[in-house]
Amino acid sequence: MPLVPTGDLVAAAAAAHSAVAAFNVVTLEHVEAVVAGAESADAPVILQVSENAVKFRLGRLRPLARAAVEVAEHAAVPVGLHLDHVQSDDLLRQAADAGFSSVMYDAARLPYAENLAATRAAADWAHAQGLWIEAELGQVGGKNGEPPLDAHAPGARTDPAEARAFVADSGVDALAVAVGSTHAMTTRTAALDHDLIKRLAAALDVPLVLHGSSGVPDDALTAAVTGGIIKVNIGTALNIALTGAVRGYLGDHPEAVDARKYLDVAREAMTREVERTVRLLGRATS
Repeated sequence: MPLVPTGDLVAAAAAAHSAVAAFNVVTLEHVEAVVAGAESADAPVILQVSENAVKFRLGRLRPLARAAVEVAEHAAVPVGLHLDHVQSDDLLRQAADAGFSSVMYDAARLPYAENLAATRAAADWAHAQGLWIEAELGQVGGKNGEPPLDAHAPGARTDPAEARAFVADSGVDALAVAVGSTHAMTTRTAALDHDLIKRLAAALDVPLVLHGSSGVPDDALTAAVTGGIIKVNIGTALNIALTGAVRGYLGDHPEAVDARKYLDVAREAMTREVERTVRLLGRATS
């Protein structure tokens, strides 16, 4: 089926008091696994390409984006395409022409006023192109000359009142919030602040996004959805599945040189992880 706008998938999840899974992809095998896992779970899904993934792909956005569009258009479930963690304005401006319906503009590293100004400009441009836009707000520093704390640094939290003002002044369509998760965790030991999630959901009239979800235990993830998280970003969990499968295959077959053999088991492992996660989120309701 044709690509479905990310904003439509997020709105449908919000209306159903559920959450939609958004998986970061780096290779064609990631893309195929995400769509196959979503099809097995019979649920919509979002494919995400990050700025770091673009750097890995030699700085070119279109090759992976076009592959994602091609796979998505043959999917049996609704699939959205999202450009994730964009800091480069040049990359932001490639989004619409490359097939993306949404972008996450990341200026959360900046002090509040600078984050707001950059995000407002990005949102104005994105909306003029028909793009749905997500931003991020963590713990703002500045006291005693301290720099702002990165949104995914240990201890970072998003203040509900500050978030409400940021959303109103920036015009973004969704907000990624700092509630205890961290990017690139390889153990599922993150402790989420569920009370804060509920307070943020009550304070904001846009969907909440949870980044760093690979490090969140299953019960905490479903509780986060119950508390008001609408979009759940997952990346490292797929890479753990891929790497483990490749290591296992090459350990059992040290003579192997055909990349198709170990990439096949890697794709299967990622597909299982996607299906498991999508089914888990499907059982959670807010």
